[in-house]
Amino acid sequence: MCRGLLLLRVHAALLLLAALPLLIAGQPWQICGENGNYTANSTYQANLKQLAAALTKNVSSGTGSRLFASGAVGTVPDAVYALALCRGDINASACAACVGTILQDAQQLCPYDKGVSIVYDSCYLRFSNLDFLSSTDNSGVVDLYNTGTISGDVGRYDRAVTGLLNATARYAADNTSSRLFATGVMVGFDAQFPKIYAMAQCTPDLSPAQRGRCLGGMVGRWWQTFEPNTQGARSVGARCNMRVELYSFYNVPSMLQLQAEAVAPSPSPAPAPARKPPAVPGTTGGKRRNGAGKVLAIVIPIVAAVLAATVIGICFWRRRPEKTPSPGPLRSASRSADFESIESLILDLSTLRIATDNFSENNKLGEGGFGVVYKGSLPHGEDIAVKRLSQSSVQGMGELKNELVLVAKLQHKNLVRLVGVCLEGHERMLVYEYMPNRSLDTILFGAFSLRAF
Repeated sequence: MCRGLLLLRVHAALLLLAALPLLIAGQPWQICGENGNYTANSTYQANLKQLAAALTKNVSSGTGSRLFASGAVGTVPDAVYALALCRGDINASACAACVGTILQDAQQLCPYDKGVSIVYDSCYLRFSNLDFLSSTDNSGVVDLYNTGTISGDVGRYDRAVTGLLNATARYAADNTSSRLFATGVMVGFDAQFPKIYAMAQCTPDLSPAQRGRCLGGMVGRWWQTFEPNTQGARSVGARCNMRVELYSFYNVPSMLQLQAEAVAPSPSPAPAPARKPPAVPGTTGGKRRNGAGKVLAIVIPIVAAVLAATVIGICFWRRRPEKTPSPGPLRSASRSADFESIESLILDLSTLRIATDNFSENNKLGEGGFGVVYKGSLPHGEDIAVKRLSQSSVQGMGELKNELVLVAKLQHKNLVRLVGVCLEGHERMLVYEYMPNRSLDTILFGAFSLRAF
């Protein structure tokens, strides 16, 4: 009898230990003490209780609930501003329950703190005495990560995660539903982890441009925040959030599916993983190969254009006070090493959409017969000018071919640097460094009407 009771206790203890990670995973994560403290029975506390009740009610109200609520109560210095957002794959009643619980936990875990950001698996809450609602900045960010690590090809894993994050972010930013929520999966990574899952979400009060900017910024800071071999991580802010795991963590089918890049046929030591992701990674290996093929298809038929490039180069040569070496292989002003191939110039469409706020009118620099030029900013902060060729312009295609050869090969102090090229679907775009004044590019490739900037 005693032996049986002892075994029962041992089994119960083992079950409790096995369940411990799940119990820990269900706990909230919080950032306390953002903006000082309030006192018990103060006006600020009364305003916070009033706003908490309103958020719990409003977050699940209305047909096709957005699972989102925000509001403010009181006047400065006792004003309280708050925002709550639930994950897009839960129902309205579950959302209301999560927000009600998280509001109680926030006041217990961060007693009398005027500013708190707190995360559950299914919802996020932030309240503050500062008016963060008037800004679209993704403030109050809580970063979490899985303690497990990847032991295989870390570089390939980072490329897969970055591509999946970019694609899922674009899907969420372009979403037209009331819940700006997207899920994605990358299949065929390896035998141990055949699938990688991702999620992205924004608050529904953001415009498409604001959504793209918010999620683009989050992708840009991802590898600055998390280690490159981290199995899973999430970053949750007041305006948008993202998550990556090696297991399915959402309750709906994946909205998009990507194929992982193929493993190299001959094994070789992987290079040391970079702390930052590639500036403009491809979504899949297939896309990168197809892009290179398209570039070569453009370069080969235009060998005759080299003659024109030579004539222009001679003109520049004669203007120089002393003789300089002729241009070598393709070279970037921001890098000391030569480009190994034309493939290094390829940029993917999703990155340029995020960089230009989905080709927003506010970023439009000018327009001509070839198409439109937009100002943008890459994830690592470099300002660019994106020349988007009109799909109906035959003449514009010729200009694109000429520019790809001439600008890449010629070096001149007045010539803008070619950053990259995008050839995806029907899109044809050239990406230059952004220069605040007109340059030789205007003379070589046609004038267009510029906006003041």
